[in-house]
Amino acid sequence: MKTWYHSWRAALRIARRDAWRYKGRSFLVLAMIALPILGVSALDLTIRSSELSASETVERDLGGADARFSDPEYGGVPIMQSPEGDGYQPKENFDGKPWPDGLTDVKKVIPAGATVLEDAVGSGKLRTTHGLLHTEIRELKAADPMARGIMRLGEGRFPEKSGEVAATTHFLEASGLRIGSKLTARGFDAEYRIVGSYELPSELDADQVNALPGALLAPLDKALKADDLPGTSSSSTYLVNLAGSGSGSGGFTWNMVQEINTKGVVVVSRAVALDPPDRADIALYQEGGWGDYEQSTRAQTTELAAIGTVVGLAMLEICLLAGPAFAVGARRSRRQLGLVGANGGDRHHIRAIVLGGGLVIGVASAVVGTVLAIGLTFALQPLLEDYLGKRFGSFDIRPLELGGIALLAVLTGLLAAIVPAVTSSRQTVLASLTGRRGVRRSSRVLPIVGLIAVAIGAAIALYGSLMTDQFAIVAAGSALAELGVVALTPALVGLFGRIGRWLPLSPRLALRDSVRNRGRTAPAVAAVLAAVAGTVAVSTYTASSDAQQRAEYVPQLPHGAVSVAVTEGSSRDVPAVRDAVQKSLPVDVRADVDRINVGKPSCPMYSDEEGCGQYEVVVPKPNECPLWKEGDRGEELTTAERRKFGKDWRCKDSEVYTYADYGVLVGDAKVLKVLGIKDPEAGKALAEGKAVSFDKRNVNKDGKIGIRAITDVEAADRAREANEELPGDIKSFTAHQAPEGTNAYGMSLIMTPATAKAAGFGTVPFGAYYSTTSLPTTAQQQKLDGEIDKTGTEVNLRIEKGYEAQTDIVLLALTVFAGLITIGAAGIATGLAQADAEADLKTLAAVGAPARVRRTLSGFQCGVVAVMGVLLGSAAGVLPAIGLLLTTRRSEESWYQEALDQGASLATPPYVPIVIPWATVAALLIAVPLGAALLAALVTRSHRTLGRRAAT
Repeated sequence: MKTWYHSWRAALRIARRDAWRYKGRSFLVLAMIALPILGVSALDLTIRSSELSASETVERDLGGADARFSDPEYGGVPIMQSPEGDGYQPKENFDGKPWPDGLTDVKKVIPAGATVLEDAVGSGKLRTTHGLLHTEIRELKAADPMARGIMRLGEGRFPEKSGEVAATTHFLEASGLRIGSKLTARGFDAEYRIVGSYELPSELDADQVNALPGALLAPLDKALKADDLPGTSSSSTYLVNLAGSGSGSGGFTWNMVQEINTKGVVVVSRAVALDPPDRADIALYQEGGWGDYEQSTRAQTTELAAIGTVVGLAMLEICLLAGPAFAVGARRSRRQLGLVGANGGDRHHIRAIVLGGGLVIGVASAVVGTVLAIGLTFALQPLLEDYLGKRFGSFDIRPLELGGIALLAVLTGLLAAIVPAVTSSRQTVLASLTGRRGVRRSSRVLPIVGLIAVAIGAAIALYGSLMTDQFAIVAAGSALAELGVVALTPALVGLFGRIGRWLPLSPRLALRDSVRNRGRTAPAVAAVLAAVAGTVAVSTYTASSDAQQRAEYVPQLPHGAVSVAVTEGSSRDVPAVRDAVQKSLPVDVRADVDRINVGKPSCPMYSDEEGCGQYEVVVPKPNECPLWKEGDRGEELTTAERRKFGKDWRCKDSEVYTYADYGVLVGDAKVLKVLGIKDPEAGKALAEGKAVSFDKRNVNKDGKIGIRAITDVEAADRAREANEELPGDIKSFTAHQAPEGTNAYGMSLIMTPATAKAAGFGTVPFGAYYSTTSLPTTAQQQKLDGEIDKTGTEVNLRIEKGYEAQTDIVLLALTVFAGLITIGAAGIATGLAQADAEADLKTLAAVGAPARVRRTLSGFQCGVVAVMGVLLGSAAGVLPAIGLLLTTRRSEESWYQEALDQGASLATPPYVPIVIPWATVAALLIAVPLGAALLAALVTRSHRTLGRRAAT
């Protein structure tokens, strides 16, 4: 060992030999370090592989075209857009003016001589083996070279005739159809033959069929409208190749895109996507609110701080877990280390050998973790793609990133071996060769340092939670406090020893042995502490969040009640949906409800088609919320006025949404019964032809409610933009106002069909409410889903089950994980104890101690370490959770005050409780140490082993 090179070379050879000799211990430490490396490396590979390059993104969107032209429906006014085309807005400021609306003839904007391929998309209900399936219908000549890459052909071929279609693989799986099957649409008699299957690389779960242009959408739309049903709602974009650009090598420059924007058309350009302009040259990004935060230094700094905090805490946990294992190896090799000293090696040679073990294990962990990550990610790529719902662009391996992750493994191995290396180098040669432990004194400085670290860490965490919104500060303070607890561990172990006088023989011997040998006990307790602290922290935060969500939960219906509403498509499907619910669930009372309809009976909700109208509930002027009129009257309210009006009864809204416009429903007294409304006067009012109001803002001083029928939707939109009264006839209803505090679950007004008809309003089926004899089971819900699928209708279904906690499985998983880690750490502690107490065990065997005593002693040694670690870890783990909860409470309080300043009527004071998960702590405190003790006792050798005493 003449030079540092030869010294480290010899140290690494010795370390490699010892690692190979003690394979079990080496595998355990390797697994501790390699598993996190495996997870992080696999995550990096998955994220990078799922991220598409610019060329891959363009291929999936544009195929072989130079650009895609689309209509933003701004009526042709000049626009400005992002380079990707996913963000755009009118160039002119339309504040105080009607927002531009209308179609643009995109074909007139396409340059002369360019090759154009239309891509039309609509939807319809197609017949399947199970019933009807709402499916996207796409008309694109997929076999054209310009479309190559947009759809990936699986089996068969793309359609070549008007009577042929291809379908996505997901659609075939969902529909039960296959290549060669006949396909028909509801409301249309024509048959189409499925000739191929394909997939959309970025939408693997899409239900879509492809036909030639004009083959399906137009005739289906015509047939549906002839039958007074909603049409296909199709829209078109255009793939464009410039003249002379061939396969798309040329294209539209950013200047050309901006020129086309002046004509009101959005352009997604291949050339711009591959070579985007500078941010300063993009007019859209100069407007406020377009991606500013994501690009800011603050956002990047916050992200780096979060990543650094997570990595640092993970390395700390691994070091605390792996450190005792290296201590086991150093203790078992102390005679070998003593021989190194006897042959001229000094302390730094001893440290080099132990550190070499950490380096060898770290390098092996890095290699194994990285190789397994690459192999597993590659093997599981199809499953990952199915889970993410899109194909990877390529299997993207980034050596620098994987190398950095692997370097963390090497660094972690070295850090974990530092303390055992220093401890081993301090032993004398004589003590190492003879196995004497000598008199060991605990450091008097270390507990003081630990106490100071706990105090400073707690102060930092408290400051971070009460004075800032940065959890990184809380995490840093918590980590420092946890390190302080680790430094205090030897002193705390000594305090635990005082309870030994009240324990039976075996646990008393185990406890006193642990106290007497704090050098081996403290690292093992620290390992258990690290595992438990993380679990208690996450469990405390999860339990507290669950309590907060339970307190904030707002039931949408009475417990066990069911509601169903059809807001999309035709009202003709509603009776079938109503019957499906009654057939599948244990219904007690069924209350059908309709909705008011202005215009043709076939008009869907929110439709702006010709012949379709709208309605609105007219709020009397004195009952209008002043906050809603702030912009109309051109005056700015003060913060005090907003806070005042935010609490005004005129500005209170319901927290439950009924899907019906303005919460107006048409039904009978059964609705009141299902919703649990106990007002007897309400039923009498409905029987007398009156409306029943649950929102007193809508009732005027004469006890009547007005509903305006709007037949000219465009005129109404213009009136809204100009803050003018909407056009339309107002129908008045005599109303009964329900008592204050009546919970109608979002319903503001109900009337009978006869009352609506008498006022001149038409009604169409909308849905139903149901009370049940028992809470529907999962099997009944699955049956209902199948029945609804057969109708091919988009249904809004609610089943009120009350608050359902989502954290029980998480807590259970965390408890099991902590148990495994704790047992593993305590197992290492047992190995360390047996290595250090080998002479004592030999003495017990020599004096004739039965195997039961040795097993009991070994089990209690492991159990004592686990109990101390769980107790200290539980105390240490509560701090970061409380800090995070206080940070969350402060953030929510800040948001609440801002909401009050804006006059938010639904703002409620934040409730962020701190809940200690006593069940989890009890499970850790009882089950884990008990399991660790039993396991240690079972694996302890039962036969006597008499060894030769070392010469002294």
